[in-house]
Amino acid sequence: MSLRIAICGVHIESSTFSPHLSGTADFEVTRGQALLARYGWLAEPWAAGVEWVPIVHARALPGGAVEPAAYDAWRAEIVEGLSDGTFDGVLLDIHGAMSVVGRQDAEGDLITAVRSVIGPEPLVSAAMDLHGNVSPTLFAGCDLLTCYRTAPHVDVWETRERAARNLVEALRRGGRPHKALVHVPILLPGEMTSTRVEPARGLYARIPEIEARPGVIDAAVWIGFAWADEPRCTGAVVATGTDAAATEQAARELGQAFWDARDDFAFVAPTGSMDECLDAALKDGSARPYFISDSGDNPGAGGADDVTYALERMLARPEIRDGSVRAVYASLYDPEAVAAVSHLPVGSPVSVRAGGRVDTRPPGPLLLEGTLEALADDPDGGLVAGVRIGGLSVFLTSRRMQYRLLESYRRLGVDVAEVDVVAVKIGYLEPELFEAAADWMLALTPGGVDQDLHRLPYRNLKRPIFPLDQDAALDLSPR
Repeated sequence: MSLRIAICGVHIESSTFSPHLSGTADFEVTRGQALLARYGWLAEPWAAGVEWVPIVHARALPGGAVEPAAYDAWRAEIVEGLSDGTFDGVLLDIHGAMSVVGRQDAEGDLITAVRSVIGPEPLVSAAMDLHGNVSPTLFAGCDLLTCYRTAPHVDVWETRERAARNLVEALRRGGRPHKALVHVPILLPGEMTSTRVEPARGLYARIPEIEARPGVIDAAVWIGFAWADEPRCTGAVVATGTDAAATEQAARELGQAFWDARDDFAFVAPTGSMDECLDAALKDGSARPYFISDSGDNPGAGGADDVTYALERMLARPEIRDGSVRAVYASLYDPEAVAAVSHLPVGSPVSVRAGGRVDTRPPGPLLLEGTLEALADDPDGGLVAGVRIGGLSVFLTSRRMQYRLLESYRRLGVDVAEVDVVAVKIGYLEPELFEAAADWMLALTPGGVDQDLHRLPYRNLKRPIFPLDQDAALDLSPR
């Protein structure tokens, strides 16, 4: 059976509490053969006999809400591409937590646009991040939905392959899959739901057994996205299958398990203010290297990446300023600051203001007076600079980036194994940092992805929702 399947999507996680705006320049856009080349499973036997048609895929580091003109252009390109002939199915490669300025439910808008051109008959399969959201509109427009099962996400490509394989198998089987959605009124930051620890580890460990049951195709649990103020932001469970009763039972069972675990979710590491984290890191006998997550401005969740609060607290420590403690701060997004020092030879004295240009909350731009320690080109951060102040190396970047890979530190001459304290704008530590850290804490710092959800000015969430509201209640009636 010859099948024709389109591939398209817009993939970004957007904090509506971040002043950063995500524009065209923030996205990596792939089309044509370059888009098909992303997917290694196209050569697998199950994918044979399928004409995979690349439309367009745009992907960006998490950030603020997307500028409408950028989103509208990609949506129009997707619609135009889908108008070129007929399709048996569409693989929708998305995140699920994109926000567009002035609108709500961006992915719901995207699936509505897709359906407007392909009609009701072709099957649509969505591959998503578990920190995405499943709105009623997105659920109604898709026939199959699946998401990552790990956080940190080490199964990204496995998830995309599963979504594609489920789609091909459903088309060859014929008929429409049954599907069931249970919204779970829980809203938690990802740093409380890592699958490294319970209860998320046990919750996601149940999926393979449920998925293997007769009549079930897939089961998926979405934590939801805590840093967008939209009604769709909530936990969700979706099951798909060939048997209606088995599919509904799978959704109910996982939804109940998620709800029953609500009081057990806790931060994946010890937490404290930035000063409390520094106290622990600088204490005699603390393990080295000691990592501190500057979590409130984590660009990996949508933070502006230039809040200077945590850096100011580090510079206030005499043992860091006088060089008796070796430390790293990674990083501040500030192309102006990088440009101001980039013409200087390494080793030159520098005096430059950095940070606080996008997210202007106190203390704002900081004056960095020290030595230009390194310059490098980074595939994520563009031209980057290291400024040494006493024992502290401050990384400045031309593009927003997350210092999650050790190679990024090495480009600026830093081996983290030789550092006492590493402060990094991140939430839970990504795998390489987790392995490198002798110990770590999560600093509850201010920013567009503040871990203390009670400090965020929600206006549009569907309430009540746990833990913001203790009277939240679960409705197990599936859609």
